Amino acid sequence: MSLSPPQAQHAPDAQDAADAAQLASLGYTQKLTRALGLWSNFAVGFTYLSPLVGVYSVFDYGLATGGPSFFWTIPLVLIGQGLVLLTFAEVASQYPLAGGIYQWAKRLVGPRYAWMSGWMYTWALLVTITSVAYPIAKYAGPLFGYAVTGTSTIETAVVVILLCAAVNLLGVRRLAFVANIGVMAEVLGTVVLGVYLLVFHHKQDVTVVLHTSGAGANGGYLGAFLASCLFAVWIFYGFEACGDIAEEVKDPSRKVPRAMGMTLGVGAVATVILTLGLILAVPDFGAVISGKSADPLGEVLADSLGTVGSKIALTLIVVGFVSCTLAIQAAATRLVYSYARDGVIIGAKRLSKLHPTFHMPPAATAVTAVIPAALAFLPSATVTRIITFSVVGIYIGFQSVVLASAIGRARGWKPAGTFRLGRWGWPVNIAALTYGVTAIVVLSVKTPANGDSFFDRWLVPLSVGIVAFLGLGYLAIARPKEHIADENRSVR
Repeated sequence: MSLSPPQAQHAPDAQDAADAAQLASLGYTQKLTRALGLWSNFAVGFTYLSPLVGVYSVFDYGLATGGPSFFWTIPLVLIGQGLVLLTFAEVASQYPLAGGIYQWAKRLVGPRYAWMSGWMYTWALLVTITSVAYPIAKYAGPLFGYAVTGTSTIETAVVVILLCAAVNLLGVRRLAFVANIGVMAEVLGTVVLGVYLLVFHHKQDVTVVLHTSGAGANGGYLGAFLASCLFAVWIFYGFEACGDIAEEVKDPSRKVPRAMGMTLGVGAVATVILTLGLILAVPDFGAVISGKSADPLGEVLADSLGTVGSKIALTLIVVGFVSCTLAIQAAATRLVYSYARDGVIIGAKRLSKLHPTFHMPPAATAVTAVIPAALAFLPSATVTRIITFSVVGIYIGFQSVVLASAIGRARGWKPAGTFRLGRWGWPVNIAALTYGVTAIVVLSVKTPANGDSFFDRWLVPLSVGIVAFLGLGYLAIARPKEHIADENRSVR
């Protein structure tokens, strides 16, 4: 029997020591459980991005708004988000810290800039948790045989949010286990179903994606196409979650950038296959665009899958929505914890305290459960209004890091992580910032209104302004200063 060489036997310990030393060089001691490999890191990011949730949530809107050619919003947004991903990967490789966006912005620009970046992103995450959990009853009701009413919708959302909080509190290994189940559901619910529709139930020729089928006839197609970009925008983020949990990943400087790339790449393939399969299975685009067919996705599934197949599809959809809620909540929890251990939010000592067994912060987890659950109790129209903030709020958080990266470069920052853009750094930063700012403007103007009032029409910029105003007010009044909280940080 042969023995492994001594260096191979001690490799895991050596990696753990190297990871702890890197974390110490960034000002923190290892408190969270570092147990995730590349695949688990990818699984969390992928279930957060969740092409299954994204496509099933906004396919009807995309098709009704932009016609079959809304399909081309996918590559357009992918290119832009790919540039953002490259920027994130470079920064995360050098600063693999829990709380991602907040920590990256702090090191590239400064604490006050970072506080506002994280503030906007935190609220976007909390609202996104509600936005993903709220529609679950639409699929869980038919699956489990209960009526989908306003009350059952709220109850389902709250139960899912609380269950996800319990799983998150049990530690990162449980999170990874559920995320891996979510990946399987995602693949079956997107790739397998998409291929099935393309092969056995296509009713249109693939060239239909080159036609508008009457969409935008009244106001011009460009405006309709830009509005339909919400479809792809809603799907293609979540890769940043790989960086949010970086302190729980082994060899994060190398693996987090790779997991980010895998998340967006696999998500893109799954989205293209499922979206194309659904588009080609729709029998009458005119009925969808005119509003006569209000639920084309449901009609396609019912017509293509039958009773048993529909039940299987509903099961996969519910699992996908739940795992997506879990992953977003995990990212939000790490962000709240990251703020708290720096001592820059109210209740920092309690929010940064970790459970002795599971090494997770119970109070921070509670925040990411209670606030989204409370939002679910608002009237459905109000919930819809609030949810619109999440779309632009996420992008503002993203672009704050892209801008911070450019500011850092201008000040002389030299990326020193395993992943570096080299001479492509500036071009990627500028292109990513151009894309992001353009997307924010388009989303603010083109996000569909929920009514005819001025408030409804301009809800997105108004809600962003309110959240920003409150954050700036807190900074001005409380003047939070970074300090050691609950001994989570080592002495620099």
